[in-house]
Amino acid sequence: MPGAGWSPGTVPYGADQTAYLIVDSFSVGTDYRETEIERADLETIVGDLLAGQYNSPVRIVAFNTLEHWSEDVSSDVAAEIQMRCDIDGVPVPEHLTDFMQRHARPLHQLPLRLV
Repeated sequence: MPGAGWSPGTVPYGADQTAYLIVDSFSVGTDYRETEIERADLETIVGDLLAGQYNSPVRIVAFNTLEHWSEDVSSDVAAEIQMRCDIDGVPVPEHLTDFMQRHARPLHQLPLRLV
């Protein structure tokens, strides 16, 4: 029988894909939100974030079990959300304001040559 800290595997054996997990904040704490493995790709995660499917996203972690890596990709996802909103000419949804403020990359302004 598994111990108290045990959780079932979320990626099927041998799956060579990158999966994304959202750490979501609730009034009682934070937790990884359950999602079907088929819906744990970047496109779906970004779409769900924009649609307000998460309470208060804190962090996004990507992992690939076959390649043995995991990484906090929150700033990459924040940049993707900002780019999509800019392309569509709409502001970032209000429910993502805190996430964007925590993870948005600073703008890099190119220096102007003074003559």
